[in-house]
Amino acid sequence: MGIDPGLRTTGFGVIEAQGQHLRYVASGTISTAKEEQGNLPARLKVLFDGITEVVTRYQPTQAAVEIVFVNVNPQSTLLLGQARGACLTALVNCKLPVAEYTALQMKQAVAGHGRAAKAEVQAMVQRLLKLPGLPGPDAADALGLAITQAHAGLTLARLGEASPLPRKTSGRYREGRGH
Repeated sequence: MGIDPGLRTTGFGVIEAQGQHLRYVASGTISTAKEEQGNLPARLKVLFDGITEVVTRYQPTQAAVEIVFVNVNPQSTLLLGQARGACLTALVNCKLPVAEYTALQMKQAVAGHGRAAKAEVQAMVQRLLKLPGLPGPDAADALGLAITQAHAGLTLARLGEASPLPRKTSGRYREGRGH
């Protein structure tokens, strides 16, 4: 499952991956437009409840969420971060493992280069999932994140099988405190 967080519109995409084969399951958006713009807690609840409903309905086994970077407007960045937090909390509350990717990483994985435009991501998602039409931009980004996780998960599993690395103990937390 992929999530493209946004305070007004959050995209979601669910795929099934079996090896290299990807199959479209569902996609769409969760909108907070019906809530009053100044009522941030109510909008965050819509996102939390919406993500929870998608997870309950489609039963994904893992999720990928886009990492938010600082924009020109710090207030917008903070609001987007809170929307992302509501999405992450819903996923963790549903006991899903969550991977995080930048937009650049997703575009690289889906379109082959990190500077791909929205339309190019939409077209590649359509092609990779053999969709009859273009998904909306938010849903396409979410599906792109799911595709990125499917490919990254497969690659990491192969690497783990090839050469298991010993686990480091330095820098770990003990009893909630750093040492």
